[in-house]
Amino acid sequence: MGLFASRFLHKNSGATIIHDPRLYWNTREIVLQAKGQPVMSKTGHAFIKQAMRQYDSVYGGEMSAHQYFKDFFYCDGGILPWLMLMEYMGQRGQTLSQLIGNMMERYPVSGEINFCINCQPETIFVELKKRLTADYGTTLAEDHLDGLSLEYAKFRLNLRASNTEPLLRLNIETRADKALVDTISQLVSNAVAEVCAKHKA
Repeated sequence: MGLFASRFLHKNSGATIIHDPRLYWNTREIVLQAKGQPVMSKTGHAFIKQAMRQYDSVYGGEMSAHQYFKDFFYCDGGILPWLMLMEYMGQRGQTLSQLIGNMMERYPVSGEINFCINCQPETIFVELKKRLTADYGTTLAEDHLDGLSLEYAKFRLNLRASNTEPLLRLNIETRADKALVDTISQLVSNAVAEVCAKHKA
């Protein structure tokens, strides 16, 4: 997302960029550096499109690789971003890995991790917050726009119920700490498993 956001802001100074709450540290950094306005929307095409219209956004995206464009009637599609990416790679004379390698090193991510659950997500949220508070202290920010988002100095996570499947979806990002991604992933996995085991008993 950050790569596309930078391209749109190069041509539309000060524009608003819509992003979802799953992974956004890299995107927000790029948007703010380019003097754009990052706005968070609930995950899902209906919510992203609504937010884009509300804020007159030129571009919106999700970490799931859905890309939305004002000039394409706020719709998403695979051909437009592919063509834009090919153009940018040609202009810079770089491969995709060269273009985004530094971003990935600065903000390692977990990829989306799915859990099948047998209880209400809120029950798991309560237990997870207890464990994270015990290990990492008070959060810098907490948000409930789409599930539970918790931000600490060196990592943030989003845990949300899927819009389309009976799953709980986890995404984690850190500040240049790949090992911490695994640590937090295991902590969340343990919390989910233990809460679900209690409800199964």
